[in-house]
Parts: sequence; structure tokens; C-alpha cells
Amino acid sequence: MNDEKIIMLGTGHGFTYDLYNTCFILQNNNKNFLVDCGGGAEIVRRIEKAGLSLYDIHDVFISHCHTDHLLGLMWIFKRLGTMYYRRGYTGEFNIYCNKEVAYSIENMYPLTLSTPYVSAIKEHVKIQVLEDNQIVNIIGYKVKFFDVHPRGNMLYGFELQLNNGKRLVFLGDETCNPDLYERIKNSDYVMHEAFCLDSEEPVFKAYEKHHSTVKSVCQEMNNLNIKNLILYHTEDTHVNDKKELYTNEGKLYFSNNIIVPNDMDEIIL
Repeated sequence: MNDEKIIMLGTGHGFTYDLYNTCFILQNNNKNFLVDCGGGAEIVRRIEKAGLSLYDIHDVFISHCHTDHLLGLMWIFKRLGTMYYRRGYTGEFNIYCNKEVAYSIENMYPLTLSTPYVSAIKEHVKIQVLEDNQIVNIIGYKVKFFDVHPRGNMLYGFELQLNNGKRLVFLGDETCNPDLYERIKNSDYVMHEAFCLDSEEPVFKAYEKHHSTVKSVCQEMNNLNIKNLILYHTEDTHVNDKKELYTNEGKLYFSNNIIVPNDMDEIIL
């Protein structure tokens, strides 16, 4: 039985109404690694909708300090502070992030939570500031975090080897920097943003936001011989038929397997 999977809590970009912001849980034998937190309180409900609770999560990675990836953490802190204060949560809560994210967290939560919760967070939450290419043991994986060399705020991704020996790479939510091509080529799974269909780029202006269209990312990942391409961080005007539309466009430019998840979909690895 394969016990490794990704639970896509949200697949939307930074300002969507009908999709939650991009965040997911990587699960290994019932151990959970939360990657990004979305932008609001919905993150807590999404975790519960996946059949989990904050009791089940002790490790979180936040890729960068944009609102749609960071602000959900404040709502997690609010719930977590209550759980710690009432002695309902045991163990540490570990956050892995770059120095910009750490600065944002440390300066935000003391101003947004009441004193008992702030004290609980200060005592029990551990923020680990990552260095480029740092390896951390998380839920049974040796996770290597790396700087994706973004055009905007500092942004980290990660790579790891699954139990079956396959390689998974998460690239954050910018178009992959060509400096990383040698690093990711021939990977088994690559998670890459795809803001919109190529025909709708003039509408959504993905390129000026440092994002990709389905066509552009599929062309690049095909050249790198990626085996499974997971597309996320999308617009929300095609909620009901996004999977079909994005997959059909992608197949024109990508020879291997394309995965276009909807919110709350599970991807078996």
C-alpha cells in the first residue's frame, strides 16, 4: 500500500474567490508536512476537511512572505495558541522558512494575538531560518530546501526523495528560473505554478507577474524530461472545467503525465 500523497488544500493564486490559495499537505505514513498556509482562516477548515486537525501537524514550510502564503498562519496560531493554553496540543510546532518570512512572522503575531496566546506561541513554536541547500529531516524525509532565485521577494523551494526512490521538487509560485534547470531535469515529480491558459495571458497578464501559462511551463518542463508535472496556483474563472482545459492544453506541449488538481484533490505518489 502506498502511504505517500499530496493533499491539495488549495490551488488558487493570490486573489481568487472560488479557489483557496495554494497550499498542501505532504503525507508520509500518516505524518503530515504542511506547505504554505493560504491567506485566511479557511486554512483551518481545509485541514479539517482533509480528515486532519492541528494535532496531526507539527511541521510547516512557508515558501515566501506574500499574503496568500503567510497570513493563514496567523489563524493557525490563533487556534494553536488556544490549544497550547488549554494544554490540548503536545509537542513543538516547527516552522521552516527563509529570513524574510521569519521576520514577517516574528513581527506580526505579537500584534495580532492576545497575550496568553502570544506567550504560548513564543514558548512552543520554533522558527527555523533556512539556508540555501540546507537539509532537514521532516516526517521521514531528508528535505533539501533551496533558493529559487526569484525576481521578487525571497522564495524557497525544496526537493526530496520519496520512499519509492522517486524525486519530488516543489518550485514555489514563480516561473522556474533557468538557473535551476540542471537541478530539476529528469525529476519524477515537479510542482510548478500555471497562472492561466496561454490564450488568456493578455487577460491575466501572467508574465508581468513572473508567472507562467500552461503552454509556457509545459514546453520548458518537457525539455527537461519531467515525468509528472503538477500544475497549481491558477486563476479561478474555469473552476468546473479547469482540469480538462489545462490538461488538454498541456498535452500539446508536454509528453509525459500532467496532473491538474482541484482544491482538496489527493495525488498519490
